[in-house]
Amino acid sequence: MRIANLITEEMIINELKAKDRDGALREMVNFLQEKQKINNASELLEKLIQRENLGSTAVGEGVAIPHCKIAGLNNPILVLALSKKGVSFGSADGKPTSIFFLLISPSDNPSLNLQILAAIAQLIRKAASLPKKILAAKSSRRILEIIREEEEKIYE
Repeated sequence: MRIANLITEEMIINELKAKDRDGALREMVNFLQEKQKINNASELLEKLIQRENLGSTAVGEGVAIPHCKIAGLNNPILVLALSKKGVSFGSADGKPTSIFFLLISPSDNPSLNLQILAAIAQLIRKAASLPKKILAAKSSRRILEIIREEEEKIYE
């Protein structure tokens, strides 16, 4: 499973305005609502906050993977959101989070959710320079190219 195949240019938020966890989640959910990708923004936000309250999805290195499952969804939704200033997201290393892979999966396909989470985690773990390259990119198109290039190296 390749992350570059799941993200499109229109699903990249180049700069979050939020400074805290709930604000960042709200901004990403509102983005999905504006794009007409979801039906119930308040339910989605509540599920994401509940998931974060179980334990932060910030994996360190400035990256977080907030995620949840929603009923009635046909395909997974993946948003890539950036914050050059960083967001306080409760990461184990205590550092601000700058890159968010927000994953919303169909609740009737839990294995797909796990496959995508594993692919994101592998990309982050194996492409050590990925966060720096993404944050330095000047366009959504370039961000996708970087992800594709890094995945090519992993899956050669």
